[in-house]
Amino acid sequence: MRSDWQKPAPGVLRVENGTAVMLYDPFLAGNLTPAWFEPRHWQAQGAVVGAARGRGATLFFRADDHEYALRHCRRGGLIARVLGDRYLCLSEHAARPVREFLLTHYLWRLGLPVAPPVAVRLVQSGLIGRGDLVTRRINAAQTLAMRLVAGDLEVRDWIAVGRTIAQFHAAGVRHADLNAHNILFDAQRNVHLIDFDRGAVQARGLWCDANLVRLRRSIFKICDALPTPRFNETLWTALLAGYRDATTQNA
Repeated sequence: MRSDWQKPAPGVLRVENGTAVMLYDPFLAGNLTPAWFEPRHWQAQGAVVGAARGRGATLFFRADDHEYALRHCRRGGLIARVLGDRYLCLSEHAARPVREFLLTHYLWRLGLPVAPPVAVRLVQSGLIGRGDLVTRRINAAQTLAMRLVAGDLEVRDWIAVGRTIAQFHAAGVRHADLNAHNILFDAQRNVHLIDFDRGAVQARGLWCDANLVRLRRSIFKICDALPTPRFNETLWTALLAGYRDATTQNA
C-alpha cells in the first residue's frame, strides 16, 4: 500500500489552538482561523447558504467569494450509537478525520475530481478525538441518488460515472463507501467523488469489483423505493462500458 498520502503535502500549514490542531491549505483558504469550524460564526455573519444531512451535519457557507462545506465527522453504522463523533487517536495523522483530509488533498493534487479539501480540525482529549472538515463546495452539485430519484439521468451520465470511477481505480484509490450518495454531478454534468473516510491508496485488486458491486446495490436500493423504474441492466452496462473504456486508456 502506498503511504506518501498519509503525511501533509508541502505547503499544508499546521496550527495548534488549545487542544485543537488544524491542518489547512492556504491556497484554498488564506485567512483560515478556528472560527471557520464553528457553525455559529457563519450564522452570525449571515453567511450560511444551506445545509445537508448525512452521517454528520453539513453546513454550507460563503466566504472570500467562494462557497464551502463544513462537516462535523461522525461514525456510521451501529457503532455510531455508542461512539457518535468520537474516534480513537493514537497519533495525529492516524486519526480518521485527518486521514480523510490527507487522502482527499492527495487526490486533489493528482487532479482527480474531488471537492477541494480546505482544512481539518482535530480536537483531542487523551486518546479520543473529534473532527471537522472544510471543503470547497462543488458548483450546483447534485448526487447520483438525487438525479436518479428525479429521473434526470441519461445514458451519457452513466458512462461518465463509470469513467470517473475508473480514473480513481487507475490511481489505486479504494473508496470505502462508494454509493449513489457519494457521487456528485456539477452544473456541467461532470462527475465527482466525495467522502473518503476510511479510504486508502493501494494496488488494484478484487476491491475494484467490490466497489462496483456496492454501488450497484446502492442504486437498486434507491430504485426499489421509487414508484416507476428508473434503472435497468442497459444503463448498468453503459456504466461498465465507460469504466472499461477509461480503464483501457489508463492502462
